Amino acid sequence: MPLWNRVKQELDRAGKVAQDALDEGKIRLEAFRSRQLADKAAQALGYALYHARAGGADLDADSYERLRETLSLHETEANRLETQLEELAKSRRGPGHAIVPASGIAEPPPPTTSGTV
Repeated sequence: MPLWNRVKQELDRAGKVAQDALDEGKIRLEAFRSRQLADKAAQALGYALYHARAGGADLDADSYERLRETLSLHETEANRLETQLEELAKSRRGPGHAIVPASGIAEPPPPTTSGTV
């Protein structure tokens, strides 16, 4: 039965890898959506300021505070999720693996230096 035990171990390992990949994908999607909401909040703040100044006035304090708070909330959430992704990547990364930041664009691994020139 050692063969069956080995097969079960490999299936369990493959299942864990697949679950980890799904969890990472979910976090990436949440971070992307939070970043999109932050961008929309920044756009709304910019439009409100533009329209207020175009009308010869300044943006009232209540509107500014509401829009600023919304932007801050979404940016904080996006940064939290991106930090979570970076920590997840660090925990999985071994020597020689490419660094994959929250943006999803892989960077080459850092150069290794040997004592020879």
